[in-house]
Amino acid sequence: MTPHVPRPLLLAFLLPGVVLFTVFFLLPLSLILAEAGSDGGVAFMALLSDPVFWNGLGGSLLLGTVAPAFSLVVGFVLAAALARMSPARRTAALFAISLPLTFSGLIVAYGFILLLGRAGFLTQLLAMVGFDPAVVGGLIFSPAGLGLAYSYYLIPRVVLVVLPALRNFDPAQLAAARSLGAGRFRTVVEILLPQIVPSLLAAYCLTAAVAIGAYGTALALAGTQVNILPLLLYSKVSETGTDLPAAAAISIVLVALCSLVIVLGEALSGRRRPSH
Repeated sequence: MTPHVPRPLLLAFLLPGVVLFTVFFLLPLSLILAEAGSDGGVAFMALLSDPVFWNGLGGSLLLGTVAPAFSLVVGFVLAAALARMSPARRTAALFAISLPLTFSGLIVAYGFILLLGRAGFLTQLLAMVGFDPAVVGGLIFSPAGLGLAYSYYLIPRVVLVVLPALRNFDPAQLAAARSLGAGRFRTVVEILLPQIVPSLLAAYCLTAAVAIGAYGTALALAGTQVNILPLLLYSKVSETGTDLPAAAAISIVLVALCSLVIVLGEALSGRRRPSH
């Protein structure tokens, strides 16, 4: 039975969250909407007729699809390994895996440049065995390299979302299926995965929203050479040219995209979550 909470006390608990949500989300969003519509909606119409915007939207959607998919596969494997560890080892491993979440995008980008840039440590090692350092070092500045850098801080998010579901899964179900003749792969696909699909969907949509809106790593690695919406937004407010209504319109599109991805993830995972 749920204990009764006095209404005044409940409102007192809700008030700080409402204030924070209003000041740091609703108020900025309303100001951006006002800026985007300050010219009578011309900024939105200009976006719809701008091929650079559509290319940036396609680039953001591609990056926000492929990088999270790769991160989901790697994160699931890591979470499965962590679920089998002892509590002490799991805590230490989680600490190490979660460290990238504390780094800014610029630090992540600089680390990848030192490792895989044209003069990077790994690039120089590969050059010793015959690889062209110009080709290897240039990959990190390409869309594929940007996706790899994104995965560095997307994978820990996947692990943190999926690990609780794997820890709550009863491995005796897999053992029972194998005792009845099912193979290891079949038991995972038909027994394990269906039960953790809500967590997998939530992890994928969360990392997709992060990848679509990420900015610092992309700017440091690719500058404006890769056409994605966050960098297109940067170009609208940079020193070389300022177009605040266009920047506000792009911001609204980014907010809408990320919100749609999160809502879609919640809807899909909620639909697949078993009822009790």
